[in-house]
Amino acid sequence: MDQDDEAYNRLLRKVTLRLLPFMFVLYIISYLDRINISFAGAPMSADLHFNEEIFGFGAGIFFFGYCLFGIPSNLALQKIGARKWISFIMVVWGFVSVFMAFVPNTLSFFGMRFLLGAAESGFFPGMIFYLTKWFRKREHGMAVAKFMSAIPAAGILGGLIAAKILAMPPLMGLPPWKWLFIITGCPAILLGLVVLFYLPDGPHDAKWLSAEEKTLLESRLSSDSSSRSKTPGRAELLATLLDVKVWLLALLYFSLTLGMYGFQLWLPQIINATSHGGDAQTAFLSAIPAVFQALGMVLIARNSDKTGERRWHLATSALLAVAGLVLASTVQNPVVSLAALCLTALGIWGTVGPFWALPTAFLSGASAAAAIALINSVGNLGGFAGPYIVGAIKHHSPNFAASLLFMAGSLLFGAILAVSMPRAKTEAE
Repeated sequence: MDQDDEAYNRLLRKVTLRLLPFMFVLYIISYLDRINISFAGAPMSADLHFNEEIFGFGAGIFFFGYCLFGIPSNLALQKIGARKWISFIMVVWGFVSVFMAFVPNTLSFFGMRFLLGAAESGFFPGMIFYLTKWFRKREHGMAVAKFMSAIPAAGILGGLIAAKILAMPPLMGLPPWKWLFIITGCPAILLGLVVLFYLPDGPHDAKWLSAEEKTLLESRLSSDSSSRSKTPGRAELLATLLDVKVWLLALLYFSLTLGMYGFQLWLPQIINATSHGGDAQTAFLSAIPAVFQALGMVLIARNSDKTGERRWHLATSALLAVAGLVLASTVQNPVVSLAALCLTALGIWGTVGPFWALPTAFLSGASAAAAIALINSVGNLGGFAGPYIVGAIKHHSPNFAASLLFMAGSLLFGAILAVSMPRAKTEAE
């Protein structure tokens, strides 16, 4: 390793320590404001007289706003710039989250959740785009993985924070579930303003880099620019979007997100159905499966990367979740039920790493970006279908058993699809 490489590695560590912890916190706030509805669900539904079907529809309609505004938000990001756009949408979704505390009826509940999805739709792709300004392709994957580890962290912190808030007595005439939305919404507003001052637009604006460091970083990034900037031709793009494998991957992702968000957004109420504890105790117990969610994401993705195998890692993870859901549907013992839900969390989020390695294994060239966007958009509609159908089934059932089996069926279908996919040339047996 020459001196130039050593200098670059030191610079890379400096950039990583400066940017990723802050971006990690932003993603925690984003995901927490997405799932805080799950912790507030039972007391909110009781106060506003929502049945399970109404709550499930409202929880899931977030993803309609998320999918519909994903492309317009990305276009705005390209025009305005990642830093300013991320700052703006964080302030917007922070206010929307706060206003969730004051929804008076079903229609306003649906409207606020839809607006929250529309506002958050530009955050994740905006952050991914922002990282390309600082990390080369070979470093980008690890940066994204560290950034996305905020998802399980949000689940753990969300459960602990919600447990504390829901244990509070009413304050200023507002019940604890209303304070949950207010307290978790305010950090998005404050940190959205901080983004304007903390995140530079790119290396050339970073006051914490010397002139030599800026030159070195921009020279290394420029070597990646040709592959990053290449755009697909119309024929290549059309062929990619009509590729059967792309649509099979979209269907596979739909089946996974259906189970993922059906489980995530109903988890506190599923736990409460067997534990029969108070709102605060239920929120605390909900943090335990999030620990296994983190283990699943890290351990299964690491082994999949080590072996180069994707399909069977994905299918096995999905089948672990199926086993957990089936077990949870058949037992009434709260300890065994919680253990089954932990197994489910480990399996569901264990699918994430192997799945997102599949599109890049099957697809290549600049048109792969369009295919991945299509897969993500279609697949995320499962985030609407899962919570809504789980709620609709529960509304017509005495317990969550049928809802759990429905999610198990979706994940079983995903496992079958995964092993049915043709093996990519870059994938190990």
